[in-house]
Amino acid sequence: MLTQFNINSFLIKAISIGASDVHLRVDERPIVRKDGKIIKIDMPKLTEEDIANIVNIITPKTVKTKANSAFDLDFSYEIKDVSRFRVNLSQQLGKSALVIRNIPFVIKGIEDLNLPLSIEQFTRLNNGIVLITGPTGSGKSTTLASLVNYININYPKHIITIEDPIEFIFTSKKSIISQRQVEIDTPSFPDGVKYAMRQDPDVILIGEIRDRDTIVSALKASETGHLVFATLHTNDAIQTINRIVNMFDPQDRQHIRSQLASTLRGTISQKLVTGKAGTGRHPACEILVATPTIKDFIIKNELEQIYTLVGKGSFNEMLTMNMSLFKLFKDDIISEEEALKHSDNKNELKQMLRGVFHGTSNQKGVTNE
Repeated sequence: MLTQFNINSFLIKAISIGASDVHLRVDERPIVRKDGKIIKIDMPKLTEEDIANIVNIITPKTVKTKANSAFDLDFSYEIKDVSRFRVNLSQQLGKSALVIRNIPFVIKGIEDLNLPLSIEQFTRLNNGIVLITGPTGSGKSTTLASLVNYININYPKHIITIEDPIEFIFTSKKSIISQRQVEIDTPSFPDGVKYAMRQDPDVILIGEIRDRDTIVSALKASETGHLVFATLHTNDAIQTINRIVNMFDPQDRQHIRSQLASTLRGTISQKLVTGKAGTGRHPACEILVATPTIKDFIIKNELEQIYTLVGKGSFNEMLTMNMSLFKLFKDDIISEEEALKHSDNKNELKQMLRGVFHGTSNQKGVTNE
């Protein structure tokens, strides 16, 4: 007789080996992702009964009914004194499947995450919008939590988070923090932002901008004296601006460019790259600070000029993705192959790696040769 699959024991073991995600599907062995790589675990294949039992154990009472009928569902799960998890329940070929991401209780600091210290400048702002972008699994939520917790520790503010689901749990320090979950504490992201503005906030965290209504609410909040942090699934600053503008009808886009130019304070675009030994992952970041010149480029829709300006923006501690990858290579953290793999401008990076880069950046680890 087969032993029933123990989800809590499996998750604890996954955390102990440093896995970031767990994949559970009917008729497949359990799978984990570690250091960005998929690993199939040598265990019996999961049955429909196993998955049904797991869903029954980890689904909160508030969404239990919905779990039986929804095609896709996000929720949180927690193992006391171990970790929190973000769970996605979906259907494939008519059968349930789960992807479970580890969300540690401890929120790491900016330096602990090996992020550029220059991003601290965004925590000192009083208004405007800061966007953290990158593909799925690039560490956006972790960076966002680190920035918000930095404010929490250092400044007396009221911070409101609107998330789906709530991921990192904050403990009020110098700030006070209110955390609201979509479909439990507020109907939607736009409604959450709308009503947050009536709750005396200084900082509003929006877990993810998914649609036009949410960006409209976020821009309005940032225009009315609030500092807004949000995430977006885009790869760089230019793509981020284009994505937001293209959410709107053509006749409205010039107005949105002007609104975005007046409220955008910066973007942090990141990827996670694998260390030289093939283990461990490190953030590579593009950092844009919305200077008057960049705001002018946004209004004029001359976005191709932004990349050049970011490369020359050491006075604002701006950073291109190639500069970040180059620094990781020079510091012997990643290989040349890994740096090139993650570059969107491989020819430029090859020149930098050959030592013929003639840029003007004074970023640590980047020299002008």
